[in-house]
Amino acid sequence: MAELKTKATELDPREFLETVDSDEKRQDCFWLLEQMEELSGAPAKMWGESMIGFGTYHYVYDSGREGDWFEVGFAPRKQNLVVYIMPGFIEYDDLLGQLGKYKTGKSCLYIKKLSDVNREVLRDLIDQSLKAMREKYGD
Repeated sequence: MAELKTKATELDPREFLETVDSDEKRQDCFWLLEQMEELSGAPAKMWGESMIGFGTYHYVYDSGREGDWFEVGFAPRKQNLVVYIMPGFIEYDDLLGQLGKYKTGKSCLYIKKLSDVNREVLRDLIDQSLKAMREKYGD
């Protein structure tokens, strides 16, 4: 079975964020880093070369594939900030209705800039997703 390529590294997340070109995006990233560290109680870790994750959980799929991944995280991308909400969004319609301007993928919340969203609602979404992950996978 193929091994997961993206893993936690020893790279410094803060040094990585200093390389983000846009001042606004860099400030948004540092805000996300602070919020996720506070809410998760876990330090920021680089996953691969461009994702920052907080906490970990171990998963096993029905296929037998297993691995470790972060409980919540984010990545600055060229077009968007990507916030990783690992449980997905099915349970969060109410919060998403109050969030502001965004798009979603399976577990990805795409935000152009934090000024487009309600930060308190985003904090609540992150917090609730962390609680869901810890309930499902243990703390």
